[in-house]
Amino acid sequence: MIEERGRRNKQCRNKRRSRALSNLPRACRVILLGWFCVFVFPAFAQSRDHLTDPESELVREYQQLDKRIEVFIKAIDRRFAIINGTPQPEQKKKDKDKEEWGELPKGTRAQLLDDIAGILDEAISNIDDVSRRDEKNPLISRSMRALTVASNRYLAQLATLKNQTKDPDELSAIDRIADNVNQIVEVGSKLPAASEEEKKKKKP
Repeated sequence: MIEERGRRNKQCRNKRRSRALSNLPRACRVILLGWFCVFVFPAFAQSRDHLTDPESELVREYQQLDKRIEVFIKAIDRRFAIINGTPQPEQKKKDKDKEEWGELPKGTRAQLLDDIAGILDEAISNIDDVSRRDEKNPLISRSMRALTVASNRYLAQLATLKNQTKDPDELSAIDRIADNVNQIVEVGSKLPAASEEEKKKKKP
């Protein structure tokens, strides 16, 4: 009974999100409205902040949307690096990085995966906020492109992690992340090509 109710609720959520995606104008916005509400969890689930204090400080520091999205992406990458056991940067770069970003986040795999899901929720919410105020803001498409590139990387990692675990908390977090990144990739594939001006800005 509970399992059947949960299945129906998930189907309803997917229908609502699909309807929103089909009705909203412009590819940059279709993924945004209503997403954050879909992933709001009860207060008891918020057992820890998904960003460390230094990461939160960087988010507050960068008011420009594309720069803030870069912070979110790097925060996610840091957690995937810990989960995957990826070697950390060489000492000189690590020390410089540590000044801004602080110590690496700590926690179980399930907690780090929950962090990633929460960071993606916040990134989407930030893009949504800007989109509602100024739908034609060029930083929206620039930010979505960056998030799409990152999400394509995350999909492969999620598939590997899902095959490696039977832990229900980890699997739940992986599914939550996958819901976000799959729809980000879907919308990102519909974005218009970057303008020449935007391509020049990306060059060092």
